[in-house]
Amino acid sequence: MTFEVGNLPYKCSRCDKAFAVRQNLVRHQQIHSRMESFQCNHCEKVFNQKITLKSHINTHFGEKPYQCSQCDKAFAQKSLLISHSDTHNVERPYQCKKCDKVFKLKQTLIRHSKTHSGEKINQCSQCNKTFAYKSILVKHQMRHTGEKPYTEKYSYKCNKCDKAFSFNCHLKIHMKIHIVEKIFTCMQCGMAFSEKGHLTSHLKKHTGDKPYKCSQCDKAFSHKHSLKAHNRIHTGEKPYLCFHCGKTFSQNRSLKGHLTTHTGEKLYQCRICDKSFTLKHALVQHQRTQHRESKLLKQQM
Repeated sequence: MTFEVGNLPYKCSRCDKAFAVRQNLVRHQQIHSRMESFQCNHCEKVFNQKITLKSHINTHFGEKPYQCSQCDKAFAQKSLLISHSDTHNVERPYQCKKCDKVFKLKQTLIRHSKTHSGEKINQCSQCNKTFAYKSILVKHQMRHTGEKPYTEKYSYKCNKCDKAFSFNCHLKIHMKIHIVEKIFTCMQCGMAFSEKGHLTSHLKKHTGDKPYKCSQCDKAFSHKHSLKAHNRIHTGEKPYLCFHCGKTFSQNRSLKGHLTTHTGEKLYQCRICDKSFTLKHALVQHQRTQHRESKLLKQQM
């Protein structure tokens, strides 16, 4: 049996969510009951376990009962100690002499060390500008010579149309416009997907299942990779480097989007009017304003 979006029979009495299957409603309602179980008297935070509340209360009084057995650091919460302990277990032989950061790869340490020294040894012979990386200097010098490095390097060609791209990751993004058939449909909201794995991932939005919890704040995520990306907010880690300008990013998707500012490629194409955009959010905004009533758009969403 299928239901129209907005006409699902099992409605939650505590929020505006609705479901096609009763057991999904029951599972969803457990979220409300869990969150109301244990509230902190010192702030407005609530927790689904008493032990989690006790651990949280330590943060108000500055108590740090969880001591690391391998160094002299201590933590207010057990989860923070567990997260810290991983830094001892992971083999990272390259340590920075300026700070206590350690790295798996020597080249990562070298790149990090330049943030302390401000070292920029690659100097342009035309204008005396200096750069931390030789690859950035090479790209900069092309501005003086008038050489256009990107237009001749579209080596990743689409086998469905005549478009070509500078990077393989950009070709993969483009290929999605050729995947029209979406046979896996969500019975709760009507969204359709071309792969079963994408549907499975999407269903977690309806169940509210967020098993991956951040050990440094109260955020939780449906997917492990989302937690890993979020953790970089706390660590300040930006492992994705643009070799054209030296900018670094905490997420790979941010780097991919940034690369288009160098190449001028417009990866995100509207299936309805064929207009293309450099950034994904620009495509989404275009579709919402220009094609709001389109049936094809509703199928994609």
